[in-house]
Amino acid sequence: MIIFETTVDGVSQTSLERFARQAQKLAGVKGEVSVLIADNHHLRQLNRNFRGKDKATDVLSFPHEGGESKDGKRDNVHPGGDIAISAEIAQENAGRYGHPTIDELKILVLHGMLHLAGYDHETDNGDMQKVEAKLRARLKLPASLIARTQIARAQGTPAKSPGRSKRKITSGSRKRSEGGG
Repeated sequence: MIIFETTVDGVSQTSLERFARQAQKLAGVKGEVSVLIADNHHLRQLNRNFRGKDKATDVLSFPHEGGESKDGKRDNVHPGGDIAISAEIAQENAGRYGHPTIDELKILVLHGMLHLAGYDHETDNGDMQKVEAKLRARLKLPASLIARTQIARAQGTPAKSPGRSKRKITSGSRKRSEGGG
C-alpha cells in the first residue's frame, strides 16, 4: 500500500504500487509492506525518534517484528514492514541526477525493500550494494542509491543517506491519498 501524505506531481499511485509489489517479490519480503510518501518535516521527526538523527533523510525502513535474527543478520523470514520516503528529497535527487521523480521514488522503494529483507549496507561488506545493482538493472532503474552515496562522498558532495530503524511507524499519522499524484 502506498500512502501519499505529500502529493508528488506526475506520479501515479497505481504505478508505484505495482512497482512496490514487484520490488517486494524480488527482494523476498513476505507479508504486508506500507510505503509512506511524506515531507521532510515528517521524515526528520521519524529519523529523530527512531535513529536519534535530527535531520531529514530520503528513506527509512521499519521491519516488522521477526524480520531479523537475534544476531542482526538476515534470516529466511522477512515478514514485511514500513517504508517512509521524503517526497522533497526524492524530487531534489531526481533533478540532480536527471531522471523522473517516479524513477527516484522507485529507487527508494527498492532500497527500503532490501532493508526489510534484512540487508544493511553499513555492515554487510557490499552484499546489499551487489543485490541492489542487480535488481536495479533488472528493473531498468538509474544508478543505485548506495552507489550514488559513495560517489558523492568521494567527490565531497553532501548526500542524503538512507536510514533504517527496527521500530514500526504508527498508523495514526497516515493519510491516504485518493489521487496519487
